Amino acid sequence: MENTKTTKAIANQTSTEVTKVAVAYGDGIGPEIMKATLKILEASGANIQPEIIEVGEKVYVSGNSSGIEKQSWETINKNKIILKAPITTPQGKGYKSLNVTLRKSLGLFANVRPVNALHPYIHTNFPNMDVVIIRENEEDLYAGIEHQQTQDVVQCLKLITRPGCEKIVRYAFEYAKLYGRKKVTCMVKDNIMKLTDGLFHTVFKEIATEYPEIKSESQIIDIGSARLAANPENYDVIVTSNLYGDIISDIAAEIAGSVGMAGSANVGKNIAMFEAIHGSAPDIAGKAIANPSGLLNAAVMMLVHVGKVNIANKIKNAWLTTIEQGYHTADMYEEGQSIQKMSTSEFADKLIENLGKQPQQLTPSDIDEKAGKISIPEYIRQEQEQILVGTDVFINWKGSNPNEIGEALATLKSYKLKLKMITNRGVKVFPNGLPETYCTDHWRCRFVGTDAMIKGETPKYAPIDFEQILALLSNINEIGYEVIKTENLYEFDGKRAFSLGQGE
Repeated sequence: MENTKTTKAIANQTSTEVTKVAVAYGDGIGPEIMKATLKILEASGANIQPEIIEVGEKVYVSGNSSGIEKQSWETINKNKIILKAPITTPQGKGYKSLNVTLRKSLGLFANVRPVNALHPYIHTNFPNMDVVIIRENEEDLYAGIEHQQTQDVVQCLKLITRPGCEKIVRYAFEYAKLYGRKKVTCMVKDNIMKLTDGLFHTVFKEIATEYPEIKSESQIIDIGSARLAANPENYDVIVTSNLYGDIISDIAAEIAGSVGMAGSANVGKNIAMFEAIHGSAPDIAGKAIANPSGLLNAAVMMLVHVGKVNIANKIKNAWLTTIEQGYHTADMYEEGQSIQKMSTSEFADKLIENLGKQPQQLTPSDIDEKAGKISIPEYIRQEQEQILVGTDVFINWKGSNPNEIGEALATLKSYKLKLKMITNRGVKVFPNGLPETYCTDHWRCRFVGTDAMIKGETPKYAPIDFEQILALLSNINEIGYEVIKTENLYEFDGKRAFSLGQGE
């Protein structure tokens, strides 16, 4: 039986400190679930003071392509905390994702998405699932740097930085340490992307040695995703890069029961943003059936972040109790399992009735009071010797015979630079390419110093000067080839810092 005195004590917990929060009501179902969430926060004694900011579809449509007003930036910078409902980004060119803009502009480098099963009240095949996905939030392919380079070829730059890797990996281990987690799994694809994902993996292994009490492991992202979907109970904390994290966090939320139940934190050095992971769901907007749980769980994470851990536990336990009692919104409702199908506002009211109660079957929330902000040290760059040893020249050429362009460039007179190979879509086509290889109009032509020597299987490149590259480009232009891009080739501390061509 429930301890009445304890229950009353929990119910009466309030925070005396007022916390001002920039609140975005969002689009679609956003206003409905935000209203319900704020009502619960007020009833809980969280002492949150919302300051409304305008973001999303209305701002886009008004002619502001960023989706956020100047005043909203000022409110965010003043309060340092954002609680944001889902927004709608209009389809079509010219509109950038506001979510990505906020994360990158505000330095919100860590995206934290806890996912746990609520068996048997929410259907899942994995009743013991309890996983936290920690996703790098600022770089990778989400840098959004894209170009159409030829008629046939577009590119997207995948940017991975050592500072970004160090911050997110250390955050994952600090999170595990703070929340009593036992294992951190790194997911990468460095068997293919040996430099970008290779850097992420290298940093993971370096930092893991500083946390011997926490088990560390690494998995290739494709099989790791499959294993997560098949046996999520084997995972604890997962740390990965931006795109992979976006995908596997949705996988985890869905197999736990519903993407609509999960909240997320976007944490930076000075500012943090809290939001549901689901979208604005315009198809059910205004029908009073939306589930506020995702945004509410984000608000619980927000309370922990600002040091109101007791209130966070109180709200989370009332939410668990409400679900346990069978009072469910339409997406959770199951005939024979649920007691009553509730509207958005009815669900919020029932949860408020349960403030101070503890779930009897589900594991109660008992976040330690020490939980909260995680401090990450400033990045210190270790200087390396950087030597220019060649260049990749990308050429737009409509021909189809690699030998034709290869022979023309191989005989090019350019001081101390010579053609080493040509690739098309990464595959070597000159010299000694295969006739079966399909070629587009996008040719990567690798030039290295004429003094380069081969010793065994390891190329040794001679240093060159940038002026030699400029002279080379001028010569290529003179013989009628269009240069669309160059990438300089470097060695760092004597190690090759560029990938070989497939078949090189």
